Amino acid sequence: MGAIDVFTRLDGLSLREAAGLFAAEGVPVFPCVPGGKRPLVEHGFHDATTDERQVGAWWRRWPQANIGIPTGAVSGVEVVDVDVHPTGTGFPAFRAAHHEGHAAGWGALVRAPSGGLHAYYPADAGRAQPSWQAARAHVDFRGAGGYIIAPPSVIARPNGARAPYRLIVTPGTPAAPVDAGRLRDFLDPRAPIPFTRPRTGQEAGRGADAKVLALWVAGRGEGERNRGLFWAACRLAEAGTPPSAAVDALGPAAEHAGLGAREIITTIRSAYRTTHAASHRPETSDGAWGDAHRIMRGSPGRVLS
Repeated sequence: MGAIDVFTRLDGLSLREAAGLFAAEGVPVFPCVPGGKRPLVEHGFHDATTDERQVGAWWRRWPQANIGIPTGAVSGVEVVDVDVHPTGTGFPAFRAAHHEGHAAGWGALVRAPSGGLHAYYPADAGRAQPSWQAARAHVDFRGAGGYIIAPPSVIARPNGARAPYRLIVTPGTPAAPVDAGRLRDFLDPRAPIPFTRPRTGQEAGRGADAKVLALWVAGRGEGERNRGLFWAACRLAEAGTPPSAAVDALGPAAEHAGLGAREIITTIRSAYRTTHAASHRPETSDGAWGDAHRIMRGSPGRVLS
């Protein structure tokens, strides 16, 4: 009996009773602050347990504590978290992924207090899938190294209202694991831009391909910005682009995405070192990086158009 099956038996239970039921059915839990998501125990989800005596002691001490469940192999469940923010919603992306077969097979859908959705899937015991964020799609994945707040937990609103996590539906067919890597590539491809090697470094720094890369970097959300900049810089380094031209092309876009000048230079330099080491080419001179720093100090902070 796993977490997904327990959901159907939570109706009418108190938080203490629900936590005990999860533990009794082999699902590790840990307490989080009443009305919130922060763990109450020292080591967070690492302290999750199925020991019914420990769980009982926690909820006697904090009877209104929300219920945290670590995701991944430890609990046997993984969760696709569809967010709803003032800046956007993940429902269109999730529907598209479901339609294409990348998010089918869920075992339970839980309505989050924010209006978002938690889609629960059974974890594949033979494949560890780490947690990640697809910020632009407003969809997160909770796998190894993550946790989720489970029903019947509630979130306290600034106006004093309390909104619950609520089971919406379970399917009539057996649930199946989700391929988190394939889902992420669908929601936010890691290498979505066809890149044509330019004839010269100057063309790469100022040509159409660099502009496409810059626009893509500018659109990276929090959690994706540094990785996106690194990937784009590697492409320019592979093309033989001078570092000053790479910074000129990608720097303003990375600033627009929210990165600072020092982090931009560090990331681009790391990309060049990695690329040159892989191709056994000599590393770019310090003088060239001095040019790059001067470009960033005078950067207008806008996206290339």
